[in-house]
Amino acid sequence: PNSVILFDEIEKAYPDIYNIMLQILDEGRLTDSTGKLIDFTNTIILLTSNLGCPKNYDMYLKNKNYLSESDLKEIESNIKLNINNYFKPELINRLTNILIFNPLSIDTLLLVFNKFIEELKIKLYLNKLNIIIHINKNLKYFLSKLSYN
Repeated sequence: PNSVILFDEIEKAYPDIYNIMLQILDEGRLTDSTGKLIDFTNTIILLTSNLGCPKNYDMYLKNKNYLSESDLKEIESNIKLNINNYFKPELINRLTNILIFNPLSIDTLLLVFNKFIEELKIKLYLNKLNIIIHINKNLKYFLSKLSYN
């Protein structure tokens, strides 16, 4: 592709954008009011949305620190239902694929947490600041779980 266009959180866009999207997906081009032609032939168009995503995952994480397969299937089903209820079938039928990303696990968040703490330690050392950071494993877990929501 020559270009990639990202429409982030498309559900928040002005409603007329969907008609423009249909024209782009149908014809592969747009013409503005001055007659200028914009060609989308070699363009990948990505739409993102938070429709149907849980505000937090507390209800799924009772007595456990991971999302089970059934939790993920329930979340995916809810997302698909919301997408189908929100967008017109004409638009949905023109999409090549709908990908649903699973939330990060607590273990993955711990890896990210550790990476940032290590980077911070290096910056403190390189700037000759006499600050040493040590974070207890339980605190790392607590903070990672807190950020999960």
